[in-house]
Amino acid sequence: MKFAIHPLFPSLVAAGVVVLAAASYSVRAADPATNGQAPRPALTVAVTQQQRVPVPLRVAANGNIAAWQEASIGTEANGLRLADVKVNVGDVVKRGQVLATFAPDTVLADQAQIRASVAEAEAALAEAAANAQRARELQTTGALSAQQINQYLTAERTAQARLEAQRALARSQQLRVGQTRVLAPDHGVISSRSATVGAVLPAGQELFRLIRQGRLEWRGEVPAADLSRVKPGQAVEVTAASGAKLTGKVRMVAPTVDVQTRNGLVYVDLAPSNEARAGMFGRGEIDVGTQESMTLPQSAVMLRDGFHYVLRVGPDSKVSQLKVKVGRRIGDRIEIASGVPAEAKVVASGGGFLADGDLVKVVEAPAPSIAKQ
Repeated sequence: MKFAIHPLFPSLVAAGVVVLAAASYSVRAADPATNGQAPRPALTVAVTQQQRVPVPLRVAANGNIAAWQEASIGTEANGLRLADVKVNVGDVVKRGQVLATFAPDTVLADQAQIRASVAEAEAALAEAAANAQRARELQTTGALSAQQINQYLTAERTAQARLEAQRALARSQQLRVGQTRVLAPDHGVISSRSATVGAVLPAGQELFRLIRQGRLEWRGEVPAADLSRVKPGQAVEVTAASGAKLTGKVRMVAPTVDVQTRNGLVYVDLAPSNEARAGMFGRGEIDVGTQESMTLPQSAVMLRDGFHYVLRVGPDSKVSQLKVKVGRRIGDRIEIASGVPAEAKVVASGGGFLADGDLVKVVEAPAPSIAKQ
C-alpha cells in the first residue's frame, strides 16, 4: 500500500525543530548553575550569638498551704447552756469580739447569793471589831479577864478572814459571769465551728478554731541535699493548685530531716491573697541566688523529634544543624548548657523553615534586650 506525503509536512517538521531549540535555550538561560550565576538563598535570616547573663538559681519543692498559727477557742465555764452563736466559718473577727454567749441565769443567781454572804461577813466583822475595841479600852482597868479580851480579839481576826474569803469568792464568781461570753483571743478568720445553740457544755469543750491574724504559710519539702542553700528571707514563688501565683519569704528552715523521705520542711510566710486556702497543695521555687550562664533567645532553639537544635550559620552562609542541651528559661531567653561554641553565629528565628545545608542571606539583627530577673 502506498502513502501520500502532504506537501506541507517538511515545513511542519522544520518549525517543530525550531520551537524545541528555543525552549532548550530558555531553560539553560534560567538555570543559574548552567549560566554561571550564584545560587539563590532559601531564606533571609538574622543571626545571634550566645550571651552570658545572670540566671537565678531556684530550688523546687512541693508542699501544703497551712495556717501560720491556729487558736482553739473553747468554754471556760462548766455546765452552762449555749444561748447564742454570733459568728460562722469564714468570718473575719477582731481581738475581744464576742463570738458566743451562754445563758447567765444560774451564774447571776450564785453571784447574788455570794454578795449576800459578803454583806453578812461585813456585818459580823463590824460587830467583832467593836467588841475588840471595847476589850482593848478595858484591858488596863481589870474589868475583863485576859482570856475574855483574847477571845474578843480572836473573834475580830476570824471575822476579818471570813470577809476576805467571801470577797475572794465574789471575785471568782465575777470571773464566772465574764465566762458566759466567749471572746476572740486575736484578730483572724474563723476556720471551723462546732458550737451549737442549746448545748450544755463542759469546761474545755472546743467551740471554734481561728486562723490567727489570717496569716497563711507554705510548708515546702526540700531534699536534704538542697536544704543548706535555703536561708531565711529568701524570696519564694508558690503556684497553687488553682494556678494562682503566690509570693512569700522563707521564715525558717526546720532543724530536722524526715528519716523516711529525707526531706526537710521550709516554712514560708505567704503574702495576703484571696487565692490561697489552708490545706491547698502548692509547688514552689525558692530563689537561692544567681549564676552566670550562656543563653540564646528562645526563638533560636527548635524542638525536633524530642531534642533541641540550633542552626549555625557558617562562613559560606550555609546552615548546619547542632544538637544542644538546654537548661532554665529566663524571660524570653533559654540557658544553653552545651552543644554550641561560644563564638558561633546561629539563626535567631525562623529556623523551622530551614533544613541542614540550606543557603541563607544574613542581615544585621537589632541588639537583644535582656530583661532583668
